Amino acid sequence: MFDALAEATADPPGVTRVSYGSGEQVAHDLARAEAAALGCETATDPAGNLYMTLPGRDRTLPCLLTGSHLDSVPHGGNFDGAAGVIAGLALVADLRARGATPARDLTVVAFRAEEAAHFPLSYPGSYAMLGRLDPAALEARRADSGRTLAEHMEEAGFDPEAVRRGTPWLTPDRIAAFIEVHIEQGPVLIGEDLPIGLVTAINGGIRHAQARATGAWAHSGATPRRYRRDAVLALTDLAALLEGSWDRIEAEGRSATVTFGVVATDAAMHGGSRVAGDLAFSLDLRTEFPEVLDGLRADLVHHVALIRDARGVAIDLGPEFTWPVARMDGRLLDRLEAAARAADIRAKRLPSGAGHDAAAIAEAGVPTAMIFVRNAHGSHNPDEAMELADLSCAVALLSEFVRAEQ
Repeated sequence: MFDALAEATADPPGVTRVSYGSGEQVAHDLARAEAAALGCETATDPAGNLYMTLPGRDRTLPCLLTGSHLDSVPHGGNFDGAAGVIAGLALVADLRARGATPARDLTVVAFRAEEAAHFPLSYPGSYAMLGRLDPAALEARRADSGRTLAEHMEEAGFDPEAVRRGTPWLTPDRIAAFIEVHIEQGPVLIGEDLPIGLVTAINGGIRHAQARATGAWAHSGATPRRYRRDAVLALTDLAALLEGSWDRIEAEGRSATVTFGVVATDAAMHGGSRVAGDLAFSLDLRTEFPEVLDGLRADLVHHVALIRDARGVAIDLGPEFTWPVARMDGRLLDRLEAAARAADIRAKRLPSGAGHDAAAIAEAGVPTAMIFVRNAHGSHNPDEAMELADLSCAVALLSEFVRAEQ
């Protein structure tokens, strides 16, 4: 399936499967065909999410839901998202090969439009599945076409008006648990030589995408230090102070990330002999601990005031975009950890710094867990390098988990 996906959606140097585009549809068609060959029932909801169900012994019970998304960023890698859907189908194949019928329905879902590279939205497919998508989201415009999400849904043969009405396909009470398999998008499992990880939480965050430090432009040779209002040094101070906050958090045994993703002076104004008086930047703060996020916000306000008084540089953080921590279910984590021990699979607990459909499912009150699969070179790039042997460990873990219910 990975080979077929790579060939069908190749867009050198990687793959492109645009949300509600032809590449994503090819991926859904491939998954549907594989599921049908495995004897699954298949269905599509009004938003285009695909459900592939292996019937359980008691079909009145809430289902076990697994899966992920099939879209990709432009020129991305072949494993982000797709690994979770293919792992679910491999689980079905494993149960079939063993002659095992799950206690409850096992449904593999392929969500639509997870990657925000295409629409400025978080998880529209999974929110739509639950009937929780904000109707205003249907007016969001796709980056390449300029057309709305509703228009693309309708063009693909789906029903945006049903989505607008908030008609759920699955209500939380009909989902016993959701377990999403996904490649790790960072280096922890590679660094610790572990095939899989168990996600404790999907980090919450604060982002300032349009921040600015404003001081005064000046001649580099003619302006003594005490008269300067240097925006670059002001931002350097802010970075150092926030790194001090980061050090304190880690000393307390907790984790966070602090990222200045954009740092730019005005090309029309800057020069090798000028003190920069104006600097645009972005700031991204993330952690799995809500109280740590609150502390970082308070530190940020304090640091900005210190810099203003010390350097005469005003830092305007601009609009604040926030998203909450999505805590994974502790009992599910314990069960997955026990299944890993039973299958002799080495694993560790770790947070997810990136967002996933699992966050939307957990937000609705569904017991939710994630399994990370070791993956070199990060994600959202053509160099993603997950080993199939590591994905097989995730499938074996899922199989042990399902069979423990027998």
